[in-house]
Amino acid sequence: MRSMIGLILLFLPLLAAAQDQVYSHQDSLFGSITPEREWWDLNYYHLDIEVEPKEKTIYGQNTIQYTVLRPGSTMQIELQDPLEILSIHQDGQLLTYRRDGFSYLIELSKKQVVGHVNEIVVKYGGHPKPSPNPPWSGGITWDKDDNGIDFVASSCQKDGPSLWWPCKDHPYDETDSMLISVTVPDHLMDVSNGRLRSITSPKKGYKTYHWFVASPINNYGVNINIGDYVHFKETYDGEAGVLDCDYYVLRDNLKKAKKQFEEVPRMLDAFEYWFGPYPFYVDGFKLVEAPYLGMEHQSSVTYGNGYKNGYLGRDLSGSGWGMKFDYIIIHESGHEWFANNITYADIADMWIHESFTTYSESLFLDYHFGLEASSAYVRGLRSSIVNDGPIIGQYDVHQPGSRDMYFKGANILHTLRQVVNDDDLWRQVLRGLNVEFYHATIRSHQLIDYIDSMVTEIDLQPFFTQYFKDARVPIFTYRIQNNQIMYKYDNVVAGFRMPIKILQNGQVFSLDNASDQWQMASIGEGAIVVDPNYYVATFDLLGQ
Repeated sequence: MRSMIGLILLFLPLLAAAQDQVYSHQDSLFGSITPEREWWDLNYYHLDIEVEPKEKTIYGQNTIQYTVLRPGSTMQIELQDPLEILSIHQDGQLLTYRRDGFSYLIELSKKQVVGHVNEIVVKYGGHPKPSPNPPWSGGITWDKDDNGIDFVASSCQKDGPSLWWPCKDHPYDETDSMLISVTVPDHLMDVSNGRLRSITSPKKGYKTYHWFVASPINNYGVNINIGDYVHFKETYDGEAGVLDCDYYVLRDNLKKAKKQFEEVPRMLDAFEYWFGPYPFYVDGFKLVEAPYLGMEHQSSVTYGNGYKNGYLGRDLSGSGWGMKFDYIIIHESGHEWFANNITYADIADMWIHESFTTYSESLFLDYHFGLEASSAYVRGLRSSIVNDGPIIGQYDVHQPGSRDMYFKGANILHTLRQVVNDDDLWRQVLRGLNVEFYHATIRSHQLIDYIDSMVTEIDLQPFFTQYFKDARVPIFTYRIQNNQIMYKYDNVVAGFRMPIKILQNGQVFSLDNASDQWQMASIGEGAIVVDPNYYVATFDLLGQ
């Protein structure tokens, strides 16, 4: 990895530019826990909408139920253009509001008594923003299947769910439960999160699908999927009992889906082993075909990988192991643990979702094919790392960190596994995270502190600071003379230390005191290589 040193130097100007980025008032209003948000706690949504694919419109209302935490009279919710709020009511009384960007600041007439549970009803409608590049850009995908039948879906992680429905659009506050009622033309079906409670016929030519989510759910995890679906199902005997697994696919793809979705029980076997029980037994697991690649919508994971293994039929790692599984089924389902169970409280900590879930791909391989397969796969992802900025983003301005949170993040966690050097403990850490932060929204420091408390042999704070808050790759610098190796880390934050292993003539030497200060150890004759499972660059001072 000596060539990486030049790459690091190449990206230094980009890092400086990122640090100088100026954020707007809208960034702060969208990304921070404002006074108009913090006084009330979200309890329940009832999103009741009619989706008209022919006109590409959504009309309806959202009932927002909340508990008063402290005195307040102005409530902030979001809805993005070109959708419009038509009216807002509380207890039948029409409320006034003003707009600030796409935030609506609602003036409540009723006294908000601490501890009381109240609700407002927001009526809205119009033409929601279409997604130009789903799922990476948010909005609604208005598509047709191969038979010319409407095929519609939402996706909105980065841009926010207020692209298509009015809500408290900040991740720190999840609703405790939710009813999603979606009315569509009666030749179509809507599939959303949770369990299907009922199907009603509100008017001629239309059906309403009522889906209830019994678990806390993050806003961007709420979805609609509308198409000519057929349904099949199975059950999985898991750690927490019998899990219902439901599959909704386009009619012509039923045969292919029944074969490809055999991946789901294999996924559950691996992830329940590493992460603990699937977090949403009460809501079941669904895999739903979508007109885009896929997304981690809670208990309604969307799938568009063409019924192929790999990522649209190719191996992202170049190792060969990426063709042993369907990337979208494994990756997007892994988010049920890291994104939907453990959720960032600020999008700056998006790495909690993406680093762990990208790493989950290698753990799937570990469970089914062994450690060498797992290691080869995650190392193969390094070719896509660019080291263009810190993985943890800027807080309170709706700004995630570098996209290195995927491939570099996975390699950081793989490196951390080497540092822990005890796979039983490493598994306890991963499972423990999903217990400690069950159905919770958290920030980086909470997760880091938990891991640090579990791994007591080394202070991991400098490790996390280096790898997640600094874009530089540590350089293991060394010199070998007379069977002695002198070594230290360069390109690191002050106080960085990380045990590391080197290989020489088939022998393994553990350098447990490796840090940013020079150390010395006795080794044998011959050249050395650093264990490739550590994500570091190397530099031999003697150039040997």
